[in-house]
Amino acid sequence: MIRILLLALALLASAGAQAHKASDAYLQLTAGEQGLVLRWDIALRDLDVAIGLDADDDGRLTWGEVRAAWPRIEAYAVPRLRIDGCPLRLAGHGLERRGDGAYATLRLESACALKTMPVLHYALLRDVDPTHRGIAKLQFADGRAPLLRLLEPTELPTAPPPGGFDFLLDGVRHIVTGYDHVLFLLCLLLPAALRRSEAADRSARWEPVGRPLEAAWPVVGIVSAFTVAHSITLGLAAMKWVVLPAALIEPAIAVTIVLAALDNIRPIFPVRRVVVTFCFGLIHGFGFAGVLAELSLPRAKFAFALLEFNVGLELGQLAIVTLATALLFGLRHRPGYRALVVRGGSLAAMAIAALWLIERTANVSLLPV
Repeated sequence: MIRILLLALALLASAGAQAHKASDAYLQLTAGEQGLVLRWDIALRDLDVAIGLDADDDGRLTWGEVRAAWPRIEAYAVPRLRIDGCPLRLAGHGLERRGDGAYATLRLESACALKTMPVLHYALLRDVDPTHRGIAKLQFADGRAPLLRLLEPTELPTAPPPGGFDFLLDGVRHIVTGYDHVLFLLCLLLPAALRRSEAADRSARWEPVGRPLEAAWPVVGIVSAFTVAHSITLGLAAMKWVVLPAALIEPAIAVTIVLAALDNIRPIFPVRRVVVTFCFGLIHGFGFAGVLAELSLPRAKFAFALLEFNVGLELGQLAIVTLATALLFGLRHRPGYRALVVRGGSLAAMAIAALWLIERTANVSLLPV
């Protein structure tokens, strides 16, 4: 069981540099009496994986490389989006810089008139990244509120029925596939089944707890602090009241993992761990906000989407925390538990996070994707 736990930590290394930034594309459909106009924003990093935009393979995309690749971008993307009853034609393209990088923007048009959410067939990146999804917003020209859909890369119709739980499921997906968030939580939980001795020199000496509640209560405090903190900054960032660049947030998240893991080995914080968790949770909240921040929803719809997304985050987080805490509690008396799980797991987490930090600050790839 100890080997399984350590293997789970090691597998997080396979997530790569964008360990928590999901692969998303954004579709804005405006339906009027004269027809349909669609703007489709696709990350250049995703297109590079699919069709190889980096001609000289130096790890950097130049304007010349992107300009030369436009015919291939259009030939790859346009056939992978279809709307029933609305034949699309390409009307132009461009580039846009967003907080998480540069995006290719395709403008598509159709003469059809829409009254409700159309049936879309969406297959972008289906052959290279099955976790990719499109975030579609349909805005009617008469001012009616937009309809929202999350589109998975499939060749089947992708218009779910009204009243679905799109953002709740997306919240679950975001935390479960957010490997850096998961690794941060695991670092906080590794000592959950132990209590630190009261040595005068504050040395990292641990003793197994005796009862399940002794393990559960610290976990409840830590998870509550993390939830409250990331909910605050998730809301602020998603509403665009506080905007921080991904180039700052992504490395900062990796730093929180390094520090949390280091504190497991040798205490470095002068305050209780729950306070540290709250402060670090504020940073992680900015990392959760990317999807909602792009949608520019009306206030009422935004509030509901934010609530639904956050509930999904907490459900996924609860599942991870429950399984991890139960496993750690069951292993706490095993020989080598403190050395292998707490110290070894923390060192592994530090190594992974350090590589993520290098990747995110130097724009290089050190881990497999």
